[in-house]
Amino acid sequence: MSLGDRLARARAERAEFSGTRSGVAGPSSSTVGTRRRDRPTDPFAELRRTVHETLLEGLGPKLYDARLSQTELEQRVRQTLHEVLHAGQIPLTVADRTRIAGEIADDILGLGPIEPFLRDPDVTEIMVNGPGQIYVERGGRIHPVDGRFTDEAHLRRTIDKIVGRVGRRVDEASPMVDARLHDGSRVNAIIPPLAVDGSLLTIRKFATDPFGIDDLIQLGTLTRAVAEVLADCVRGRLNILVSGGTGAGKTTTLNVLSGFIPETERVVTIEDAAELQLHQEHVLRLESRPPNIEGRGEVSIRQLVRNALRMRPDRIIVGEIRDAAALDMLQAMNVGHDGSICTVHANSPRDVLSRVETMVLTAGLDLPVRAIREQVSGALDLIVQQARFPDGSRRITAVTEVIGMEGDVITVQDVFTYDYSGPGGLRWTGLRPAFLDKLGRSGIRLDPRSFGR
Repeated sequence: MSLGDRLARARAERAEFSGTRSGVAGPSSSTVGTRRRDRPTDPFAELRRTVHETLLEGLGPKLYDARLSQTELEQRVRQTLHEVLHAGQIPLTVADRTRIAGEIADDILGLGPIEPFLRDPDVTEIMVNGPGQIYVERGGRIHPVDGRFTDEAHLRRTIDKIVGRVGRRVDEASPMVDARLHDGSRVNAIIPPLAVDGSLLTIRKFATDPFGIDDLIQLGTLTRAVAEVLADCVRGRLNILVSGGTGAGKTTTLNVLSGFIPETERVVTIEDAAELQLHQEHVLRLESRPPNIEGRGEVSIRQLVRNALRMRPDRIIVGEIRDAAALDMLQAMNVGHDGSICTVHANSPRDVLSRVETMVLTAGLDLPVRAIREQVSGALDLIVQQARFPDGSRRITAVTEVIGMEGDVITVQDVFTYDYSGPGGLRWTGLRPAFLDKLGRSGIRLDPRSFGR
């Protein structure tokens, strides 16, 4: 089909849509539901598709020329787009022309209709529920937004573009995938047949300028006193688990705590999708790999933890422990790799211990429960519990230390707890932390009376 034929078809589609909206040639009430599902709600949908196809034909390999910078490529795309619109003599307003140009450029150079939200610094999460529905999270609250993919094929192309850049794949044989964007934002995609109503895409964004400890204090995540205690615990090489539910802010807190690791230390990070943003000079980033289409080539978190022990690390940071890798991590903590930091999904500090115990049991070594608990109590020093509140804020609700074993039970004690009944915020429990002695051996002196200020 020639460019003229395509543009004529687009104008006819737009005229038909306009007539339907004005009531001149509207469908009968019995067909309204069907027509609305079949036809795009955007009168420019077909026009965008036509211009997009023409651009791909005109630019061809230039779109993938590695010698072109992003700025040069964008200029060529916009220039070609202007020529196509001008040649078709399409009666568009300046605002419509600018909008369509931006949408098509975003589709070719970026990730289509979600590209504006990726650029929006106030958006922290993007949720695509099929081609026709997009939600974003701002300020901890979820809102629907104006934006949609043309169809399922358009959404699938966008997902393929994301996962292909990091060497991942998603298809009917492997319909779930975790990936990341170039800035470290976390991506999860799941496609039919597992996703019944269309492909699902979730992007957890990370700020271009990552949060620091002062930002978390200002947001109310923790107090200045707690921040100073945690900073000294990291410098003093305590093993810390950051715990919480989905979206509680665990990774952000982990990233901030890792900023207190001295520059002189060698740090190995291990993640499913590399998203941590450490600023130390000596950081080695490892990323797991799913199996290929033949079910081979998988590299698990557990394998990476074992390999990290051979890399002479001063610290090992695991983005999230969720399986038998917990056993290898505990063993690493127990054989001299102090100062490790990890995250885990759990609703309370006591639940953390049960979760870790359960994950160790999945290693299949048939270890006695007491032996596992001794490993846990010997390895872990501190649990930082975090939660997302109904107003969307994310706050640390407890800082709990692991004391040791009493009989067959792991004993813990809260150092800081969240005051739900009063004005809110973390409060010192008044108990002297046992970890002060370990910090003292590292040359760090803390006066527990300062905890309550």
